[in-house]
Amino acid sequence: MKAFRASLFNALFYTLTPIVGLLLLPACLGPRSWVCAVRDAWSRSVIALLGLVVGLRWRLTGAERMPDGPVLIACKHQSAWETIALQLFCRDPAIVLKQELLKLPVIGWYLRRVGMVPIDRSAGAGALKLMVKAAEERVAEGRPVVIFPQGTRVAPGTEQAYHPGVYALYRALNVPVVPIALNSGQFWARESFMKYPGVIDVHVLEPIPPGLDRKSFMARLEEVIETETGKLESAAAT
Repeated sequence: MKAFRASLFNALFYTLTPIVGLLLLPACLGPRSWVCAVRDAWSRSVIALLGLVVGLRWRLTGAERMPDGPVLIACKHQSAWETIALQLFCRDPAIVLKQELLKLPVIGWYLRRVGMVPIDRSAGAGALKLMVKAAEERVAEGRPVVIFPQGTRVAPGTEQAYHPGVYALYRALNVPVVPIALNSGQFWARESFMKYPGVIDVHVLEPIPPGLDRKSFMARLEEVIETETGKLESAAAT
């Protein structure tokens, strides 16, 4: 039954997403608010579909810890789930993502109009400067910037270094960093056909104030995210 429900969700997701994207493409020609409305409606629909078809829901804890105004959000990345659900618990987020995604047809057009923070890995040493510049523009608009500090999806229980890009943004933006831990990979694993029923826990942790040196900041960020993620994974496994 779980395989059937996962198959049904996948079929609906990969059929409806391009159809909706093409039908609502004229929104890209209008004001940015139109594209954001499409983004939000699509995100809510996918998350609702997961609950209805798969039985996969989510629970947010610590939302009151999110400061008012622009912040840098450092989110654990285990699954495609959080790239969708972020729209539901972050206010108009600008996500740090690979430059190549902006070149994709349809999806890339929406991403450009929404206004993300691309990082061009082929730019070498200049990649961080370009990323920081784009992030500063988004913060000037009053939007939160989201970065996945390990740079890629990391399976539960797997160790992966935290990249220096998160500190580059922390130093340049001079705003609080909000760590987020979650356990989405236990229900929707990377490159996995299966989606399992259950409850994904998302924990917003205590903000880290600006002004720390690199060593202190990186150690603190990794400790709080990995410690809380480990607790969530252990609780979901029992």
